Amino acid sequence: MKAVVLAGGYATRLWPITKHRPKMFLPVGEQTVIDTIFEDLEADDRVSEVFVSTNERFAETFEEYIAESPYTKPTLSVEETRAEDEKFGVVGALAELIEREEVDEDLVVIAGDNLISFDVADFVDFFYEKESPCLAAYDVKDIEKAKSYGLVELDGDRVVNFQEKPDNPKSTLVSIACYAFPASTLPKFDDYLAGDNNPDEPGWFMQWLQENGDVFAYSFDGAWFDIGTAQSYLDAVSWYLGGENVVHESATVTNTELGKNVHIMAGAVVEDSSLDESVVFPEASIKNASLKNSIVDEETHIENLDLSNALIGAHSHLTKE
Repeated sequence: MKAVVLAGGYATRLWPITKHRPKMFLPVGEQTVIDTIFEDLEADDRVSEVFVSTNERFAETFEEYIAESPYTKPTLSVEETRAEDEKFGVVGALAELIEREEVDEDLVVIAGDNLISFDVADFVDFFYEKESPCLAAYDVKDIEKAKSYGLVELDGDRVVNFQEKPDNPKSTLVSIACYAFPASTLPKFDDYLAGDNNPDEPGWFMQWLQENGDVFAYSFDGAWFDIGTAQSYLDAVSWYLGGENVVHESATVTNTELGKNVHIMAGAVVEDSSLDESVVFPEASIKNASLKNSIVDEETHIENLDLSNALIGAHSHLTKE
């Protein structure tokens, strides 16, 4: 079996934090988002190789990361696009990767910005039991949230209906970006695209497969975060930290009140301030300030300010006299 970790997005909704870094490298506790996926795939002996599908803009960043990481399976596979308006969709990107890398084995596909609470090996077990295309499904328990995703209707484990980003959701059970395909299904990517079908959302491809055969859903409880916005990232951090705070040993924190779910990284300095539900990147400096539900990028200076729900880009200098 091969695996693909989708890491080709530009994460514009998280700018400026992700303008110069892939969102998969955002830290969640002591790990990055993508580390949690790589760990699961590395530990599963059934997975022989992991293709990291990214764009040319971030290719060098991923190449350096893979070279320095402890993982042996990841291989970089680069899309030939540089900007959001040049992207040809997730389904199109997968079809090109399958051809480019000559993939002819069973394939598991996971979005690199997924933070999931289940072990990927359990999903692979389910896939081998069903011997058909599979997806992972999660109940977001919120009608408004459900409008942003592909909804699935089940008969047992079998998918019997899809709703892709519906205006009026019939349920809150959504398909997350975690799929598995038998080797015999891979040529159907080209069949689907040749039929002038939607090349972007994988949910449309899964719906097309379901209309022409069996598709099964691995439903799970626990937690799932689609890290595409500042709030979803902070929610993921809060879930991971569980009310605790993480302060790097090289950070300096003096005369400061820390609420909960605060992550202060290496070399940061925080003085005479209060922080709650916030992330402070390396070498940032915060003095006489109040931060709530905010992200402060590296080497940024904040002084004499009260900030809430803020994203502060790297190397910024914000002060109030």
